[in-house]
Amino acid sequence: MCNGRLVTVMAIFGAASTFVGYVLAFGLAATVCLGGLVRARRVEDPDTRRGLVGLLATSGSWAGFQTLFLVLPSTGLKYAAYVASLIVGLATIGAWLYFCSAYTGRTLHRDAAFRWLAVVVYLGIVAVKLTNPFHGLYFTTAAVTEPFPHLTIMHETVHWVVTGLSYALVGVGFFMLFELFEAADYDTRPLAVVVGVTGLPVVLDVVGYATPTLIDINYEPLGVALFAAGVLYLFEERFLAVQLTGDVDQPVVFLTDDGRIRDFNGGAGRLFPELRGAVGEPLAETLPEVADMVEEETAIVDREVDGETRHYLLGESSFTLGQADIGQVLLFADVTETERQRRELRRHNDQLEGLAAAIRHELRNTIQIVRGRVEIAGDALDGGDVGLARESFETASDTAERMSRIVEDLSALAQHGQTLQATHQVTLGDAADRAWTAAETGDASLTVEHDGPLEADGARLRELLEHTFEFAVRNGAEMVTVSFEDGGFTVAGDGDPPGDRDPEEFFDYGGSVPDSEAGLALPNVRTLARVHGWTASIDTDYTEGIRLAISGIETASSGAEKL
Repeated sequence: MCNGRLVTVMAIFGAASTFVGYVLAFGLAATVCLGGLVRARRVEDPDTRRGLVGLLATSGSWAGFQTLFLVLPSTGLKYAAYVASLIVGLATIGAWLYFCSAYTGRTLHRDAAFRWLAVVVYLGIVAVKLTNPFHGLYFTTAAVTEPFPHLTIMHETVHWVVTGLSYALVGVGFFMLFELFEAADYDTRPLAVVVGVTGLPVVLDVVGYATPTLIDINYEPLGVALFAAGVLYLFEERFLAVQLTGDVDQPVVFLTDDGRIRDFNGGAGRLFPELRGAVGEPLAETLPEVADMVEEETAIVDREVDGETRHYLLGESSFTLGQADIGQVLLFADVTETERQRRELRRHNDQLEGLAAAIRHELRNTIQIVRGRVEIAGDALDGGDVGLARESFETASDTAERMSRIVEDLSALAQHGQTLQATHQVTLGDAADRAWTAAETGDASLTVEHDGPLEADGARLRELLEHTFEFAVRNGAEMVTVSFEDGGFTVAGDGDPPGDRDPEEFFDYGGSVPDSEAGLALPNVRTLARVHGWTASIDTDYTEGIRLAISGIETASSGAEKL
């Protein structure tokens, strides 16, 4: 007797628990959807906002009617609540497609033909549902007591046809979303998770229809509620980011309002591999060079891409949800060609300023020397010293000729300083031998310790080496050594070391190290290096004289040509 009562009590308790579980599930779905309306109304884009609000309102009402279907006391009221849930539930399909079309930037939701077709189909299906008591083609009902007393629904053929059509249209909407995510170059895995969870009610529908494990009822409101929660609360920024940058094919990084990495598209991931796994980390720790540039008015980020340096203009702006700023978006626009032209123009301007300074310096020195020698010659003639006068005139003439040669050299340098149109594979050793023969090197000797191929303009490279050799000899070198290295080469002379002098002074036109004429050599070398995209500098670690380092050279793999 006691055991029978215990079993009965446990059965009643189990039925009550199951009933409460169903009510809570659908009630929570209604609460999530209707509660999300406040947040959805903050979406900036009006069409997207209308679609999302409509989806949440219809889905929330659908779940609400399902809840009423479970809790209302009479069969008639339950039947009415269920029909109302079917009518409202069907409207979610239209709201869903409206949202997907608007969110992905399409215009299907504005097309009058599509809208009228949707209305006609909707009203036709609603008519079938409303007249179901007369034909029973959509569903039939029966009062059951397991797993708790309720009005069970037995769906008929028309219901499954409509359900199949509905899910096909839902699939079209998800295809729109996936296509946008792919076009925006974003990771689609989070969207796939949301889609999978949203489609879970299909399994519950089938289980409820085929087995007594679940009651036979529409579980779709639960899936829509999960989708709403995912969009509004878990992936809100991701969905907003994709919509904002769906037609942008440049790298994009999204930050939180406190400067942490929130998201990035595939382009940014490829440009900055450091972003992989860095979501949630401060930008200043992951990409410090970018973080330092964010506040700059015009910031250019240089990155190595496929073996070449490319330049990206960093653009920054805040993005909002409603009236609230929820982060920053960083856009990296590829401005490589423009930046190369700008830098080349700046290099030309610097070159012209250097040439002008050199010419002014030489003219001033020449005029002073000529004037002084002419005065000396005049005084010598007045004193009858013809030999001194002749010597002074010869010095003045030599100085003027030297000035003429320097002007010609600077003119040739200006011509060679133009942008390179093409380079060839040349060998450093051959270029050094040719340059050594052409340079004024006296009794000094040349040694090429390491040779190798590189990409260069042969004439400019030879002239660069000529200036380097002449500087080394004028600096007191008796032995000059050329050494090929990975990414560059060095020219070392065993002359006077730079001492405490700033190495950059050697590259100023008009300097007097080691003498006035030698002061033109290294500035010319730097100019000829820059036209190749190379860098010329003094190796401050070298103490046995002066060693010039040329770096940033693209080496040639094979097939080097003779100059």
